[in-house]
Amino acid sequence: MASKRPEHQGPPDIFYNEEEARKYSQNTHIIDVQTKLSERAIELLNLPDEESCLVLDIGCGSGLSGEVLSELGHQWVGLDISSAMLDVAQEREVEGDLVLGDIGYGMPFRAGSFDGAISISALQWLCQADKSYHNPVKRLYKFFSTLYGCLARGARAVFQFYPETPHQVDMITQQAMKAGFTGGLVVDYPNSTRAKKMFLCLFAGGQVQQLPTGLTGEEGSERVPTQARFDKERNRYKNLRGKSLKKSRTWIMEKKERSRNKGRYDINRGKEIYLLHWIRS
Repeated sequence: MASKRPEHQGPPDIFYNEEEARKYSQNTHIIDVQTKLSERAIELLNLPDEESCLVLDIGCGSGLSGEVLSELGHQWVGLDISSAMLDVAQEREVEGDLVLGDIGYGMPFRAGSFDGAISISALQWLCQADKSYHNPVKRLYKFFSTLYGCLARGARAVFQFYPETPHQVDMITQQAMKAGFTGGLVVDYPNSTRAKKMFLCLFAGGQVQQLPTGLTGEEGSERVPTQARFDKERNRYKNLRGKSLKKSRTWIMEKKERSRNKGRYDINRGKEIYLLHWIRS
């Protein structure tokens, strides 16, 4: 059976052609889902109350997320790789400024331009190598490092995305951390297959910020982790007190745990383990 994931069906600028762009912007179900995801991402963005901010909408498409920002009194700039999507956004007369570009080549904006950034269902596209010279790791680092530069210090960037594997989550977060971000993963409704949503919440310097808590809404789900934080500082081995790192019991146990978290085969358990719970602390 062919994969139903859009990113497996072609590059985003090809997949979101004129027909797909209009279908995306006229489907009431898609509009409803996109609006709710945008509202949640903006909530996690934690913008100042009663103040108009300038927000970057990454993968803005036809401007559905931007309309939510406009309704809340914010200004925005939308960036997308699909010219067909941006054409529809112009036809819909959205209030934001629109920019055509590939986020894998970096953000073409001045330093400190934005008070925040949001992205709905776009980040996973950077994990694909759509051209022979595409390297997902390098493209992710280029994206995050230039995004860090164009955000005001202390600003947040919130990405709702659909990772395919734990490896993709690890690859994305490693490059975000390498670029200077701190933050972590916020998971809404972790017990629900249909309602479960993942948000990568990043902090661009400034004072240490508390990672938001994911929504649950299910009885007993308060025991389910709804966030995983990573930092620049790594204190993993601080309690070994002079013991050899390699081959120690702690080292072996943590190596096994890392393998399980990355979805590798565990001979002792006899099945594939796919976990999206990652922590960098």
